[in-house]
Amino acid sequence: MEQFRIQAYGRTELAQIYSPEISPGSAFRKFSSWIDRCPNLRSQLDEMGNSRNARTYTPAQVRLLVEALGEP
Repeated sequence: MEQFRIQAYGRTELAQIYSPEISPGSAFRKFSSWIDRCPNLRSQLDEMGNSRNARTYTPAQVRLLVEALGEP
C-alpha cells in the first residue's frame, strides 16, 4: 500500500481513505462522528478556516486530523 501523503483532500475523499469499505456518504458521516468525538478537534479545524460549507481540507487541517485520528 502507498504511504499516506499530507496534502489537500476533499472531505468525502479523505473519509473514504479512512473507510474504503463503505459508501462515500456513510464514510463521510462516520469520519465526521470521529471528529466530533475528539475533544476540541472540530473547534481547532474551525479556527483553521473550516466551515460546514467547506468541501476540502487544507494540508494543515489534514495534518491536524491525522495527529488526532491516526494515519489511515
